Amino acid sequence: MIRAERAPRVFAIVPAAGRGERFAPGAATPKQYAPLAGRTVIEWSIAPLLANPRVSATVVVVAADDRWWQGIEDRIAAAAEGRARADRERLRRAVGGPTRQASVANGLASLQGLAADEDWVLVHDAARPCLSTAEVDALLDALERGATGAVLASALVDTVKRQSPGGAVETVDRTGLWRALTPQVFPYRRLRDALADAAAAGVVVTDEAQAMERAGVAPALVPGSPFNIKVTRAEDLDTAARILAHAEAKHMRVGQGFDVHRFGDGDHVTLGGVRIEYERGVVAHSDGDVVIHALCDAILGALAAGDIGQHFPDTDPRYRGADSRAFLRAVAARMRAAGFGLVNADVTVLAEAPRIAKHRATMAERLAADLGAPPDAINVKATTTERLGFIGRGEGLAAFASVLLDSATRAGAQARSST
Repeated sequence: MIRAERAPRVFAIVPAAGRGERFAPGAATPKQYAPLAGRTVIEWSIAPLLANPRVSATVVVVAADDRWWQGIEDRIAAAAEGRARADRERLRRAVGGPTRQASVANGLASLQGLAADEDWVLVHDAARPCLSTAEVDALLDALERGATGAVLASALVDTVKRQSPGGAVETVDRTGLWRALTPQVFPYRRLRDALADAAAAGVVVTDEAQAMERAGVAPALVPGSPFNIKVTRAEDLDTAARILAHAEAKHMRVGQGFDVHRFGDGDHVTLGGVRIEYERGVVAHSDGDVVIHALCDAILGALAAGDIGQHFPDTDPRYRGADSRAFLRAVAARMRAAGFGLVNADVTVLAEAPRIAKHRATMAERLAADLGAPPDAINVKATTTERLGFIGRGEGLAAFASVLLDSATRAGAQARSST
């Protein structure tokens, strides 16, 4: 038994070992790997989990003979190039069983030794591609308010009918009726034990909440979007594509960032990934690139994902003297995983010296390459402080950055990268 001596962590399990027989009988590809709006269904389904900093790791549970997941895992790993090893390992794999219930149990078993009894496990369907980041946050917020478990659900609003085997039809009172969605989240050990108890009793549960209800747990119902649909039949892909397109067309984020470093010993400074010869260097844990640091903070701010110090702390020896472009590529991968692309970035360098005019184009090209954006989406400019303050006295330099992210831009960037 492992007991947590810290705040409970959150792990995610995505059962993806099924064939989806109702989707397209005889189809060569399971529904979770069907193409959808530039990705596969499962890539859309797991993106909000990978992008959420509160989710420590996501376990995708696949069939033993699965031949599709490896390619997707490789694409995600490639997008995470430059990201810290611990961050890349937030995506894990387990082998599934003959039923969804067994696959979730196998996913839980794969977390043994990593998850503590009191840690939370969030289970999400591989075929629910329209989950929003806001829904994940709402579910996790319910836990912080004291829920013993939580289920994303949508209240029934339509009139409900029941047909008997003989053909008779009656209207059912819909008061208090909800559609259970996913994710659903429960304590690690209690969920593991509840599923094991159901299996031992020969009870087939259709979701994790049913197993927990048998164990006496009453989960909180967290209102979710009715657009969080499950792809069951082939025609559901068209519906999902329309939902995703509508969400992307509306989804824009603005972020801003600032960074400052004082001058110290050295013979150059690095700005925007460009080495600029200068009579002094900067005092910093990494290479002290204020342009990239401000830009990283702006993007993380737009994603509501903390700041650069949280992801690349200056107390970590791995980042001593690090090339800040690695930070930017990692932040860009996080941005793409959240379903966003860069519309534009505007950066202002504040310094009396060195002068950056002849380096601006190279900076824009390198920043654009790391962000997967065209160079004309990046603007770098500089100003002085009219010899006022520490910058005016030549004691250091700083940078401001502002960014606009748009989920619709992600598709364009993805198309450009494939050509």
